[in-house]
Amino acid sequence: MFKLISLNLNGIRSAATKGLAEWVGQTRPDCICVQELKAQGADIVGRFEEIAAPAWAMKGHFHYAAKKGYSGVGIYTRHEPSDVRVGYGNPEFDDEGRYVELRFDTPTRKLSIISSYFPSGSSGDERQTAKYRFLDSIFPHLHTLRADREVVLCGDINIAHKEQDLKNWKGNLKNSGFLPEERAWLTRLLQEASLVDVYRHLHPDTLGEAYTWWSNRGQAWAKNVGWRIDYQLATPALAALARQTSIWKDTRFSDHAPLLVDYDFTL
Repeated sequence: MFKLISLNLNGIRSAATKGLAEWVGQTRPDCICVQELKAQGADIVGRFEEIAAPAWAMKGHFHYAAKKGYSGVGIYTRHEPSDVRVGYGNPEFDDEGRYVELRFDTPTRKLSIISSYFPSGSSGDERQTAKYRFLDSIFPHLHTLRADREVVLCGDINIAHKEQDLKNWKGNLKNSGFLPEERAWLTRLLQEASLVDVYRHLHPDTLGEAYTWWSNRGQAWAKNVGWRIDYQLATPALAALARQTSIWKDTRFSDHAPLLVDYDFTL
């Protein structure tokens, strides 16, 4: 099996103090896509270039934000990629450190694994408008990429797709992350770019167990008032190889929970 994990760290330094490396050694993924590093290259070098769990070292590839302590994504891998793509060609959002892609190309497979952190619009109209600009720009990139490659996009998408994907959906109909325009965009991506929501593919009816993020306010974690905003979106042939998926809640590294998927292939 090829084990792929997506996790918003909400700060790599913070997550490291909560046993991230030990957990990686326990779960033994092939790749782990991380978001919200909240770190720059100087913070990573000599400390987080690898996750050096016992007998399970993984090398990291990163996209840092220009703004200190902001955003940033990475992919740790056990396998040597054939190519690393940092950014997706949009200067505004590449400056924010939101996209890194590892390519694993062989004579029989062309595979792209992406770690991406979509903007949040919850801080106000300006950031919501920026979020829409990001969605408009990333859509054609993903559509073109998946035309001749197997693709799995891992990340914090900052959109709960359907009513079953958050606890209080009625109270959030006018809030960023559950706006009709955002949800319609995700529906369009799945349909027109022919991507599959792997978790929902395997668990179409799961409700409260599906949440991956909980606010730090109002005892949201204790009351399980959560949102499902972390995804693995895969091309159909790849999604068909997904055998099992889970959301890890035994250890809290951040306000997000890791999303794990086992695919029936090897590199």
